[in-house]
Amino acid sequence: MLTYLWQNQEEAAAEQDPQAGGEADSGGFFSIFQEGFEIGDTRITLVNLVVAVLIVITAYQISRFLQGLVEQGMRRARIEHEGTIGTVRRLIHYTIIVVGFLTAVGMLGIKLGTLLTAGAIFAVAFGFAMQNIAQNFVSGLILLIERSIKPSDVLEVEGKIVRVVEMGIRSTIVRTLDDEEMIVPNSTLVQTTVKNYTLRDSLYRVRAIVGVSYASDMDLVAKTLEEASRELEWRVKDRAPRIHLLEFGDSSVVWEVSVWIQNPWFAPRQLSRLYQAIWFALKEKGITIAFPQMDLHLDPRVEAALGAQGVS
Repeated sequence: MLTYLWQNQEEAAAEQDPQAGGEADSGGFFSIFQEGFEIGDTRITLVNLVVAVLIVITAYQISRFLQGLVEQGMRRARIEHEGTIGTVRRLIHYTIIVVGFLTAVGMLGIKLGTLLTAGAIFAVAFGFAMQNIAQNFVSGLILLIERSIKPSDVLEVEGKIVRVVEMGIRSTIVRTLDDEEMIVPNSTLVQTTVKNYTLRDSLYRVRAIVGVSYASDMDLVAKTLEEASRELEWRVKDRAPRIHLLEFGDSSVVWEVSVWIQNPWFAPRQLSRLYQAIWFALKEKGITIAFPQMDLHLDPRVEAALGAQGVS
């Protein structure tokens, strides 16, 4: 009964003085601002929340500043490829943002040990599910650090000659001689044997195989092949052509002519021009380019029977 009368008196006082009620609400707001609120066993104040947000914003600004600084340094070092620069920028950005986020979480009073333990368990499960992607990511970092493969390099990957177009953190985009673009996982470039024709220099040897008749003058053949290869304008002049007799084949004597070129990407085109030069040089000297042929010898009795029937 007394409680009921006390509540009626409070309601009447609030109706007579509405400003007092507003002051009570305002006091509750400031109480929340000062005392904060609880999430589980952790009390978070609005002041700490604001500071945490400012830390994240500051980390973002620091990330942007460092990205620009590193990009300028890479361009001064003549690293102009946008894919490589973008990869480094993303790594810097993610690293600083993660550090800023962890600092902000610590400012809020959340125990990082518990968070990291839960994150480690999640990371193990996530790692098993995303093993290939993580493998390609680490391989991308290795390629970025070692720089054994760079944009515009000419490689041989899985039996195909390709040129590196763009290197990403997970995969590398290459272009074949048929102008087909392929996406190669970075783990393939790290874990398998890859020929890099432009690792130290861009010199490449083009080889042409030609077979001549056994009736040919072999000294003249060797001299003709050497003259034809030396007269090529597009070969590397400081490396002499090489002429080798490879084998005595079933229908021809097989020779190899090799010259050096400056860019392996143009090897198919230059090989075609080398074959043309060999063809015209041998034709001019009257040397026969042999082709597969087979001699058939018949038993004399078969020949006599065929002759009797008028078959010659």
